[in-house]
Formats: sequence, C-alpha cells, structure tokens
Amino acid sequence: MMIKKAIIIVAILGMLDAIYLTIIKFTDNKALCIQGIGDCWSVNNSRYSEWNGIPISLFGILAYMSIIVILTSQNKFKFFTNFGSIFVFGIALSGFLFSIYLTYLQFAVIKAVCPFCIISAITMMTVFILSLINLTKEQRESILE
Repeated sequence: MMIKKAIIIVAILGMLDAIYLTIIKFTDNKALCIQGIGDCWSVNNSRYSEWNGIPISLFGILAYMSIIVILTSQNKFKFFTNFGSIFVFGIALSGFLFSIYLTYLQFAVIKAVCPFCIISAITMMTVFILSLINLTKEQRESILE
C-alpha cells in the first residue's frame, strides 16, 4: 500500500509540473520560465512541444491523472482491482519511454533544456520504477496465494 501512495504523491507532483508547463504554453508568458536556469522558453515553443496542435504537456496531465484515478479507484471497482496495477505500469512505461525521447530532443535537436521538462521526466521515471516494483510485488503475492 505504501508503494501505491508513493506513486500517487509523485504523480500529483508530475501533474502539477505538467499543468505549469501547460499554463506557460497557453499564456505565452516568458516570465513564467525561470530565467538563468535552462531554456524553458525555447523548448516550450519548439515544434516538438505540440502534437497535432495539442501541447505535449496536456498528454502529461492526462497520463498523471489517469494513474491517480486508477490507483485511488482500485478498491472501489473490481476492474481496477484486477487490472489497475498493469494499467498504471503501462501508462508509466509509455510515459517514461516518451520522456526519454523528449529529453533526447532537448539535448540533441533543440539544444536547449527545460528544467520543468526534466522534472516531468524524473517524476515519470520514478512512477515507472515504483509501478514496476508494485506490479512485481502483486504478481509475487498472487503466486503465493
């Protein structure tokens, strides 16, 4: 249970970070980027910051929200009780792999680093690791039953 709480806490932090990036994107307010720490503005205004006109940060919000909803609903809905951990793992794996790609783009293509994007990558990596530990623990427990 502690692992699930940790995942929820980290997912909330990741969601808040993604919300902040979305606010920067929609308000087009350069002052919201911390000056002197990376280049949030260049990354958030690059062609890679959107997919079909949708800010990438909105997908982050959706991923983190989904993880939070699934984990907080696991004891309320049988479907989530049975499959919630695998869904959380799948979302976290997808988010982690996409974060690796986006981090690569920052360093290799855009040649600018957004500290808020790095925070999001770290939170998604943490959620992924915790969800892997949780899934492994649940699988082990179900075998022992």
